[in-house]
Amino acid sequence: MDAALRYLESNRDRFKDLLFEYLRIPSISAQKEYAHESRRAADFVQALLEDAGLEAGQFEGDGLPTVYGARVEDESKPTLLVYGHYDVQPAEPLELWETPPFEPTIVDGEIRARGCADDKGPSLAMALAVECLVKGGGGSLPVNLRFILEGEEECGGPVVEQYLRAHQEELKADAVVIADTSGLSKGTPALCYGLRGLVATEITVTGPARDLHSGTYGGTLANPATALAQLVASLHDAEGRVAVDGFYDGVMDVDDAERARVARIPFDEAAYLEETGTPALYGEAGYTTLERKGSRPTCEVNGLFGGYSGEGVKTIVPARAGAKITCRLVPGQDPERVAAALKAHFERHCPEGVRLEVEAGHRAPAVYTNPETTWAKAARAAMEKAFGVPAALTREGGSIPVVNVFDAVLGTQPLLLGTYTPGEKAHSPNERYFLEDFYAAIRTGIHLFGGA
Repeated sequence: MDAALRYLESNRDRFKDLLFEYLRIPSISAQKEYAHESRRAADFVQALLEDAGLEAGQFEGDGLPTVYGARVEDESKPTLLVYGHYDVQPAEPLELWETPPFEPTIVDGEIRARGCADDKGPSLAMALAVECLVKGGGGSLPVNLRFILEGEEECGGPVVEQYLRAHQEELKADAVVIADTSGLSKGTPALCYGLRGLVATEITVTGPARDLHSGTYGGTLANPATALAQLVASLHDAEGRVAVDGFYDGVMDVDDAERARVARIPFDEAAYLEETGTPALYGEAGYTTLERKGSRPTCEVNGLFGGYSGEGVKTIVPARAGAKITCRLVPGQDPERVAAALKAHFERHCPEGVRLEVEAGHRAPAVYTNPETTWAKAARAAMEKAFGVPAALTREGGSIPVVNVFDAVLGTQPLLLGTYTPGEKAHSPNERYFLEDFYAAIRTGIHLFGGA
């Protein structure tokens, strides 16, 4: 172990250069014009796994390739399956970036680049931990390791599930290591034991066959934009609860033990407000901010479209308007039932004089795992050794749909390692990742893979 850690220290600059080379590849899975860049990232990852001491290759399914790697020394040893993704979110709006999104720059100890925290930095760290153990620590490991790095996490593509189902017997593992969640605070890592699920929906309201002159036609027919506003307003009551019949069916409420666990997490509401830039906190009555973030379901409008929004005035009754909506789910909620409840709600509240279309999007159930299993304790111990402070226990408000696929196909417990500082601005301009978090993540992998 000490030799592997010394190897890390002697290769810090080279590892940083590797990360920067990786971040320069604009592997945007959601935009087809970047497909060749995604494949370049897949080749980069495969080569890196091979150099670290794993046998690696690529699985070609109905989309961008999934990269896999394996180091199996003894079938009788426990096996850890490491998951990550090499694709990134689109960088728009480009004008809000302070530095170029695909030219990594260090500002006050932070790497600024698209994908640095989500998920290229943390997942690369897990692969480099193997290199440190194999090349610096003597070669033999107390665990078997398998790696899966997909290229469609940010666009919901099918290839990783196709790979898992095609190779489910050989991929059986004692736990799945996923370094794609945040720590508690700067310098304090966390083991995430819960993720919210997801239901995505898009609604479109149409009226006239074309945009109409608002002076000639206004007041004589229903305005799709106004109808859309009424539908969006109907989603919540005055207390911040989702006003969709059946939405809360089966919800696992925050019990006393969970409430006490959450209350022990240090949380600075003033700093949270400053980070978000919002003037005041808001949410479901009867719950704290941290409980709302990780333990309660939500329904959010992600975007509105329709009509004219350019410079100046254009006096029209728009032909159509729409909204993109996502719900975050907690244990006990069935994504299919929630999607059906949303559709019924919109149909029941749709004003007369317009037509409504409800399009179902991707969905995933919530994840809740036991934070006291042997491997969960091993993960917390590894992070404590790497960071020098105890790892917190947290629940994340976001979703990682592939976790459900691992559970459904392999029945494997996830170990969600929170090794980067929260407030990373993932999916937003100026995404950032502390360089020291990168090295701490490598140390975490060294202790977890080398200390079993």
